[in-house]
Amino acid sequence: MNSSVKSLNPVIDRHAKALILGSVPGKESLEKQQYYANSRNSFWKIIFSLYDFNVEESYNKRIDFIQEKNIALWDVIKVCDREGSLDSNIKNEKTNDFVSLFKDYPNIEFVLFNGTKAYEVFRKQVGFNISDKIIFKKLTSTSPANTISIEIKIMEWKIIKEYLG
Repeated sequence: MNSSVKSLNPVIDRHAKALILGSVPGKESLEKQQYYANSRNSFWKIIFSLYDFNVEESYNKRIDFIQEKNIALWDVIKVCDREGSLDSNIKNEKTNDFVSLFKDYPNIEFVLFNGTKAYEVFRKQVGFNISDKIIFKKLTSTSPANTISIEIKIMEWKIIKEYLG
């Protein structure tokens, strides 16, 4: 039996230039109401290592850190049915309102997708013609289900620093 899953609110402010989009939060993230709460997900390790910092233990400090770097977080999927936390189990997905988001936050120049599912759902249901001023890029998933080494993930995710200068 599938469970209904709803995304978290975006972590964004008016300075955001890069928006990182996941598919929809996993079970642990939903329980804690925190992005990338699963300690086996390499997202926070990657982001902090890009800037040569140790990962903050406090979620609020993690959010402060990314916002200082002009990075925002959200998910492509607003609501879906899913058993467990795997993207492969997502069904009946409906997307968040990106028309309004991009209108409300006009400084966003880069949208980076954390994995294939986020990228594919956005491509199919929203489309890349939503803005001609935004660069869209799919990155390797930070999920523990993706067994690529963290070193390779970090190399690919370095593009964030290139985009943000």
